[in-house]
Amino acid sequence: MCHLTVATHRWRLVFKMLTEVDKLRYSWQLDVPGFGEREQLTLKNSTALVTRVGGIGGPVAQSLAAAGIGKLILAHAGKLREDDLNRQILMSRDQIGESRVKCAAGTLKRFNSDTQIEVFDENVNNVNIDRISSEADIIFGCAPLFEERFLLNEAAVKGNKPLIDCAMYSMEGQVIPIVPGTTPCLKCIYPDDPEHWQRKFPVFGAVSSLVAQIGVIEGIKILCQFDDPSLGEMIRFDASLMNVKKIRLLPRRENCPACN
Repeated sequence: MCHLTVATHRWRLVFKMLTEVDKLRYSWQLDVPGFGEREQLTLKNSTALVTRVGGIGGPVAQSLAAAGIGKLILAHAGKLREDDLNRQILMSRDQIGESRVKCAAGTLKRFNSDTQIEVFDENVNNVNIDRISSEADIIFGCAPLFEERFLLNEAAVKGNKPLIDCAMYSMEGQVIPIVPGTTPCLKCIYPDDPEHWQRKFPVFGAVSSLVAQIGVIEGIKILCQFDDPSLGEMIRFDASLMNVKKIRLLPRRENCPACN
């Protein structure tokens, strides 16, 4: 089991206790074996970066807010389009033409007003990555392009923060939990930029949401040191066959330019 220190350091500055309302609101998950008030406190005093907030990132952000995460940092550029609405569940049709990330933030605040939300109406790039990721205790990478995913990987390694890399295509999806120094990083797994990766690809909203929920569960397990996260493994599923499997990853590469 990994031992994280980032959130603990923040507790020394601003520590928030569970209220009676918290105990009532999260009473059903507090009954999950191995998950109790200590783990709930960890969530309340933690910050998660989610980029982006589309088909995968939207459900990730919503489930983190539902679980009681203390703060969400959301990063996503652009305005809502009609063809976003088959999967971007934090948006609504009357918001077409408005900022995606601001629409998402509004929905989340109505859903759980206790979760703090910081928004960046921009996609992660090599200029803003440090500014966007610096306060996060955990990063959920939900970007479609490897350029952005590799930047999130570098930020995770640099800041010694766990990264949950989430991806999907058509009826398939995968989640890779990454803990710097313990597991291979994304650059270990993909030493060369994958070719022919296109911006638009087939998406069922139900499939992207399934990826999101697996990612959130793995992230909560790592963040709260609860249960057994799938470290060193890729969780992969094929919704066409309803087949889920774990793929054991090779060890960290000694010559990896990101983590070694």
